[in-house]
Amino acid sequence: MSESQMNDSSFSRLFILLIIAMSVISVLLMVLASAAASDVNQRLDERSAVENTTALAERLAPVGQFAANTVAAAAPVAAAPKSADEVYNTSCAACHASGVAGAPMIGDADAWSARMGKGSDALYANAVNGYVGEAGVMPAKGGNVALSDDEVKAAVDYMLEQL
Repeated sequence: MSESQMNDSSFSRLFILLIIAMSVISVLLMVLASAAASDVNQRLDERSAVENTTALAERLAPVGQFAANTVAAAAPVAAAPKSADEVYNTSCAACHASGVAGAPMIGDADAWSARMGKGSDALYANAVNGYVGEAGVMPAKGGNVALSDDEVKAAVDYMLEQL
């Protein structure tokens, strides 16, 4: 054997040993990193669980507290009844001006005729108590529970007058 063949052979063995050593070191580093990451992941999961529980408790916490003595001391104030026009514009027009959810549009006699055929008492009952049926959906009091029954009935009469 010549000297160059011997040098090539020893270089090849040295190169192979170096690749094997680097592979072993890489595997060891991956194992150590995995072990360290599992501890970090566990701590992150625990922290996330605590934060989620805290956030949930904050979202479910009451907004205010009821002070019975403050309410008893306050004199009840009766609100003045709203006019039919005002009730229509603040509560009814959102649906009855555009026909949302099957609401009969104000001034559309054809849409109102079937409803009027059932009588004004049925119209009042559906407006006050709400209605869900084939013809559409009507939330109770137009979605404004602060309205009195008489205010709602006046708004129904106002819409019928527009026919």
